[in-house]
Amino acid sequence: MIKLHHLERSRSHRVLWLLEELGVPYEIVEYKRNHETLLAPPSLTKVHPLGKSPVITDGDTTVAESGAIIEYLAERHGGANLVPAVGTAEHQRCRYFMHYAEGSLMPPLLIKLISSKIRSAKVPFFAKPITAKVADNLSASLVTGALIKHTAFLESELAQRQWMCGDHMTIADVQMSYPLEALASRSDAGTAMPNILRVLNAMRARPAYQRAIERGGPIMID
Repeated sequence: MIKLHHLERSRSHRVLWLLEELGVPYEIVEYKRNHETLLAPPSLTKVHPLGKSPVITDGDTTVAESGAIIEYLAERHGGANLVPAVGTAEHQRCRYFMHYAEGSLMPPLLIKLISSKIRSAKVPFFAKPITAKVADNLSASLVTGALIKHTAFLESELAQRQWMCGDHMTIADVQMSYPLEALASRSDAGTAMPNILRVLNAMRARPAYQRAIERGGPIMID
């Protein structure tokens, strides 16, 4: 049986969603974040040397990294209908968004989260202006402009189709679900993303997506 090593409030939600969509038997092994550092517990290194989630074990096979896990599950466990036919424009878009999600969209969203943690960190009162300035500079140089560009790009792409790649949900939607949730919760341009929110709400409306939340808990780090 597949085991999903699931860290609370993490990217592992999208693997849970896919498992629910596929309807394959699986078991969740839950891990809690360190309340101070928000890092995964050291016990995860027993599953994979990097100690990060998500990781799955499928018999003697261990697979790490969200994109690799999603592709593995689609190939091995009946998800062919979630992968567009090779040679089509949809397949090319699917490949692109499978990489874009973590390679381009997540970095500024992660920096924005780090900036907010720096701003709210417990420091002596005389150091507050310094940490606030560091957080503001980080956001100004690496986050604000980038998120404006990403939002405009995604709005343009999603104005042309119902899902990330076309008229049907694909593994690209599964991979993109986490950064879209992060974009909706961390961006300052919430009212300027109607197409992003339309697709995100279509994801949230799927029974499998809702079951994943019921089983795995909330998605985003506060």
